[in-house]
Amino acid sequence: MKENNKDTMIANVVMPNIENKIYTIRGKQVMIDSDLAFMYQIETKVFNQAVKRNIERFPEEFRFRLTKEEFEELRLQIVTSKKQYLHQITNNQQLIEENQRSQIVTFETILNKRYLPYVFTEQGVAMLSGVLRSNVAIQISIKIMNAFVVMRKYIADNHLVFQRLDKIEKKQLEADINFEKIFDSLQKDNQKVQGIFFNGQIYDSYSFIIRLIKKAKKELVVIDGYVNNEVLDMLSKKEKDVLVKLYTYPSANITKTDISRFNKQYPTIELHHTTTVHDRYLVIDNEELYTIGASLKDIGKKCFSFTLMEDSNLIAGLINKL
Repeated sequence: MKENNKDTMIANVVMPNIENKIYTIRGKQVMIDSDLAFMYQIETKVFNQAVKRNIERFPEEFRFRLTKEEFEELRLQIVTSKKQYLHQITNNQQLIEENQRSQIVTFETILNKRYLPYVFTEQGVAMLSGVLRSNVAIQISIKIMNAFVVMRKYIADNHLVFQRLDKIEKKQLEADINFEKIFDSLQKDNQKVQGIFFNGQIYDSYSFIIRLIKKAKKELVVIDGYVNNEVLDMLSKKEKDVLVKLYTYPSANITKTDISRFNKQYPTIELHHTTTVHDRYLVIDNEELYTIGASLKDIGKKCFSFTLMEDSNLIAGLINKL
């Protein structure tokens, strides 16, 4: 009698919410081999060996091995179930003491499997009752079959709801895509094409230039006759792997050593000398051309203006004259 009570206690502790252990693969409700082995209180290896010794009882529609794609889908379902389980056990001290450690280990074992697991359909689980024989196995089998019945009824009762949710999710996905397009368009429409920064707007003007520098995804052309190390500090904010072509006067307060040190940490700047320009320019990804009324090292110190040139064809002409 004492042993039976122990079996009953184990069965009740192991399966506080079995519905969370039933997953959907190939349109079928299934359970994982290691999860079932845990419930039956045996090692997964021993569990699968017992099944193999009776393999004639388990055709493909009762038991099958997951593909890599199916296993990734299953992992997502398991992560969700794990979160639900952890939330559940925080409200039940007995389950924490009796089963928390083992159950979490089971979750982690499934998530970190190095082999593709087997899963069992409802018919396959029913067949296990004739393979695994113990008081615990009998109780477990009854509880599992009852859980499958509950899940099947729940899905049937909510079939139309699931269909509607599926349609809503598809519409939401389409809406998200359209929203991104609209948002990108609004960003372009709201882009400042010209303006003036007044004396003392040191941070505002600096922030504006940094935003322009970060916009570049591939290449940034900087044309400024008076470049110094302060400008290099600004250019260090660029996105990774963006090539910077820097054109400045030969007399600019910057050296090849400065450029070499910069490139060791924030590659890459190509330094070019020119004496053919007076104004300052920024060319972003060969698509946007800004004129800047002050040297980048002096922004915010004096009043200056900026303009986004509407004719992008001017970019090629400017570069060719350098």
